Amino acid sequence: MSYSNISRMDFTLSPDQKTFLEKVDGVCREIRDHEEECYLAEKLNDMVIPAFGKIGMLGCPVSKKYGGLGLDMLTYALAIERIGQEGSSLRTFFSAHTSIGQLVLQGWASEEQKKQHLPPTVKGDNVMAFALTEPAAGSDPASMVTTFEEQGDSFVLKGKKHWIGNGTFAGVMTTYAKDPATGKVSAFIIERDSPGLRTEEMKNKVGLLTVKNAEIYFDNCIVPKKNLLGKKGQGLSIAYSALIDGRLSVAAGAVGVMQDCLDESAAHAKSREQHGAPLAKKQLVQEHVARIATDIQSSRWLTYRAAAARQRLHEYVEQVKEHGDWLESLGRGNSEYSALRSEADALAAMAKFHASNCSFECANRSVQIFGSAGYRKTARVARHFLDSRATTIYEGANEVLELKIASGVLGHSAY
Repeated sequence: MSYSNISRMDFTLSPDQKTFLEKVDGVCREIRDHEEECYLAEKLNDMVIPAFGKIGMLGCPVSKKYGGLGLDMLTYALAIERIGQEGSSLRTFFSAHTSIGQLVLQGWASEEQKKQHLPPTVKGDNVMAFALTEPAAGSDPASMVTTFEEQGDSFVLKGKKHWIGNGTFAGVMTTYAKDPATGKVSAFIIERDSPGLRTEEMKNKVGLLTVKNAEIYFDNCIVPKKNLLGKKGQGLSIAYSALIDGRLSVAAGAVGVMQDCLDESAAHAKSREQHGAPLAKKQLVQEHVARIATDIQSSRWLTYRAAAARQRLHEYVEQVKEHGDWLESLGRGNSEYSALRSEADALAAMAKFHASNCSFECANRSVQIFGSAGYRKTARVARHFLDSRATTIYEGANEVLELKIASGVLGHSAY
């Protein structure tokens, strides 16, 4: 992709961005000790919602029209990067609540649906979740087996989802089911008290221990027809658009993980002496530090570029919405939308693939620098090591993203 204005690319923070990010940093420091305690106890951090709610982070990119801050995607990515320093557990809460939660509603819901569901989630009265993954349909959502059928004024859903972040307590979630008659997937807004909805916490996880993942059971779950999200048959398009935001948040959080690993490793290497000299004097330790620092920069700028592309897509969609039914417009084929979405999709996939791989490698290097001191969950680098392993799997396994990236270069026939 060629950029005629590449010389004008500028990620200098504005005064408003600096002010907001300082607030995010303050809350992160405020809840840090409690987050560690909760991680070791494998429980939710009950400070997250009230503390971040005070600064508006629970609705950072949500339009002011629905009570959010209305901030752009780069500012949101910067906030997620800072939150990522506190761990992928904390960042995953926001990914589920905002990136693949609120932004799905903001992008695809009707005006009535947005007015009903977004304000409570911005206030923290409700938390959001995104229920797509199934036991036999992870990186291939088109193969889902959850189904729906129409019965009078309702849809009836049958099936199971799993590994749903925030799923044990979310008040509202989006989910996806297939029409067995046509094979097409539709999207639905599910409320916590829906008849036939059952959730069960998934335990014995390796990491992400302050995030509550759930198995979601739809036992003839009754969903009012007014809770159809978008139009019938658009479910996969909605899900795939959500994954752009999900992958962007994983990438941004991974940059934060690497930054914290670097900070922790540098401090340890300077203070820890072995064989008569600080670890920082050892060339092999310096190699680890150099690789971490380089991985941060390569991941950071790729992620920021992906965020800028996502912002351009958002702004274009908002313009289209001002001139009528944008779903109908896109249904008729819109080359400009397709180009903008393809760019945002490709860059988000690259950012997630690269940054998540780098973050796991950097956490591994950090544990090595710490030695035995880094092999307990009380060490921040150990928690990063455990958590970052998951980021190479969810929001598109990295092997699948690698194929996706290659197909963008070689053509879809190679996929």
